[in-house]
Amino acid sequence: MKRREFLGIVGGAAVAWPAVVRGQQAAPPNAPASGRTDTLRVGKAGRDAFSFVPADIGVETGIFRKHGVDLQISSFGGDARIQQAMTADGIDVALGSGPGLAFIVKGSPVKGIAAMAGPPLLFALMVRADDSIKSVDDLKGRNVGVSTVGSVTSWIVSEVSRQKGWGFGGIAQVPIGDDATRIAALRTKSVDAAIVNLAAALKFVQVGEGRILLRFNDLIKDFHVHVIFATDKVIAAKPETLRGFLKGWFETIAFMRGNRAETVRIAKEIMGTDEATAGGIYDELMPMFSGTGKFDPNALAVLSRSFVEMKTLPNEPDMSRLYTEAFLPKN
Repeated sequence: MKRREFLGIVGGAAVAWPAVVRGQQAAPPNAPASGRTDTLRVGKAGRDAFSFVPADIGVETGIFRKHGVDLQISSFGGDARIQQAMTADGIDVALGSGPGLAFIVKGSPVKGIAAMAGPPLLFALMVRADDSIKSVDDLKGRNVGVSTVGSVTSWIVSEVSRQKGWGFGGIAQVPIGDDATRIAALRTKSVDAAIVNLAAALKFVQVGEGRILLRFNDLIKDFHVHVIFATDKVIAAKPETLRGFLKGWFETIAFMRGNRAETVRIAKEIMGTDEATAGGIYDELMPMFSGTGKFDPNALAVLSRSFVEMKTLPNEPDMSRLYTEAFLPKN
């Protein structure tokens, strides 16, 4: 599947341009020595997920600006939508998923530039609290809400089906956009279950309407749940800006690990939750973030095999052509 077919897929994904764009705040104490900054347009595959909070924290603390980069942050509802935005030159950098690497084979003019996170600790498989679904075994042939075709949520549902012995198509997937839309579809019984980020899952549980059926801590070990992408255009035009961005990203991850209280304070506002919930999410999910951005051969092998098993691609791709480590910090 080449570029024209790829554009047809993402163009038919009911893409809506993000309503919220966050601009880089001034941070004079951390201004770069040169006094000059360059702007990168960064797209997040989900609005409320803790996975993408580092971008906002790096903005608020001035870490990115210290490395000469201002961020303009937009939010989208899944991988297909951020890939479409990159193809349309709407964003320069995307915080997406490991399975999103398959879009490059299909024609997306981008490359992975950093492995952002490992196992999918972020996600939970939700059902209603009415006991219509009592166990994972009840999901065979049922409808499960995911974000978009080719997304990490789609991959995880397919992997659950495969591990249950039902094949990759044993659970019917319904691509319906962001977490709020998936929860709404579950609430109205349009789907039987939905895979959503942990913050959204806990909110649904707290109001007494939902139940977490499955977490994926032990189910999937070797994996890149999130990858940072950059367009071929920005790779060619702004290599030093990308290096500054990744320096800022990994400095932000280190800041988050060493400053729990400040991280939780900012994260709860981004996720729209309370401090106790944000603190619990922090404790569960901080271990998934990579501190180096290096790609793991075992995780890449799992992704490569899955592309064929899920019929995303006809053959296993040469994964080395889909990413580069040239922009990662050297120390």
